[in-house]
Amino acid sequence: MLGRIPKVVVIGGTYVDMAIRCRQVPPPGRSVIGSALSYTTTGPGPNQAVEAALCGCDVYLVSKVGGDPFARMAMENLAEFKVNIDFVYTAEAKNTGVVVTLVNSEGENAGCIYTGANSALRPQDIDAAEQIISDADVCLVHGRLPHEAIVTAIRCATLHNTKIILNPARPIEKPRRTSGDLPIEYFSVNILIPNLYEAADITDQSDASIRTAKLIGSDLVARGVNCAVITMGKRGCMVVDRNSADHIPAFEVELVDQTGRGDAFAGALAAYCAVKDDVREAVKFASAAGALACTKFGSIEALPTKAEIIELLQKEETE
Repeated sequence: MLGRIPKVVVIGGTYVDMAIRCRQVPPPGRSVIGSALSYTTTGPGPNQAVEAALCGCDVYLVSKVGGDPFARMAMENLAEFKVNIDFVYTAEAKNTGVVVTLVNSEGENAGCIYTGANSALRPQDIDAAEQIISDADVCLVHGRLPHEAIVTAIRCATLHNTKIILNPARPIEKPRRTSGDLPIEYFSVNILIPNLYEAADITDQSDASIRTAKLIGSDLVARGVNCAVITMGKRGCMVVDRNSADHIPAFEVELVDQTGRGDAFAGALAAYCAVKDDVREAVKFASAAGALACTKFGSIEALPTKAEIIELLQKEETE
């Protein structure tokens, strides 16, 4: 293992965030003058891939963009962070996914998400990436993609004994669901990382509170998941497996923007798990990454490096 670079494959949606600042978000039928405009590459695919790369991993992104200028911008951004884009496919007839956000003078926002080319990711796209998935230490999958592509990715990684981390966000074509909608493959993964509300949704729990997190995690493990990591923001994480349930506290930092918290957490978790098989230590590492991402504005530009994460962990140990 000495000198070997860990390999992570990230399967997730790619978007361009178009943020417009204005004095107030207009009501229906009205328009306002914007004061600033920015374009940035975002989405769980790029964000999580970049975080894993910043943690020292060899990272491949499996995703889909459109046949438009936004796609070229996203590809260039990913290349800057040394994320391999050989398996970022192009759907020429579609546009790249876009998030349009209006931010008012008080920092409140409203937005619209256009899934675009992300809705065109197909099982055959996953099949084409089978070799890199088989060679990877970890396959990190974000659920907000077409249902069949997610299932194919899980099956492929399972076939090749590649560790699977899944964020069970709702598939693109199923914005509403019950636990019965989830395929059995979702419960075969090594680590499931829902937030508390997603976990409660999956297990049909009406009370999504920290008091019920242990019970919800135990339910997910009983359904077949090796380990459930339930994220609860500033309240930390609940880690549940067949041996125990442990609460991992969040790091106290000055919150500036929580946009990239979840993606930083997932990317750092995958990076740690690609090196060591210790979920609780991995969650501490990932929690530090998520906290640091909250100390800066933006998504990709706010993601911390491995050195910054280690520094925060060491600081916490000495206090």
